[in-house]
Amino acid sequence: MRREDRAVQPGGQPDMQQILQQAQKMQEQLMTAQAQLAEAEAVGQAGGGLVSVTLTGAGQLKDVRIDPEVVDPEDVDTLQDLIFGAFDDAQQKVQQLTQDTMGPLAGGLGGGGLGGGGGLGLPGL
Repeated sequence: MRREDRAVQPGGQPDMQQILQQAQKMQEQLMTAQAQLAEAEAVGQAGGGLVSVTLTGAGQLKDVRIDPEVVDPEDVDTLQDLIFGAFDDAQQKVQQLTQDTMGPLAGGLGGGGLGGGGGLGLPGL
């Protein structure tokens, strides 16, 4: 094993330089993933596409589209339900996008994802 691949020096002492380099790399990867999420969008739909809601990767509402066919002044409840359903669908897609983007990084924090394991995913710890 090469020296730079080890986070523990001979004698069992942690190699702090290696640990700091790995932590900095993980921080850079996290920042890149967060930037990707900020630019991402998720579109949720309801009523077979009659209502669609677009959220940013950060979960902010960006757009709402309502097909005029679904607008019935006598049945506002259905329209409200469709908007809610499209928003919920978009939120679930944002959550999945976040998990897909951040999940690999969270695995490096403890081997078992967030809250799991110990050792920060660093060799020898």
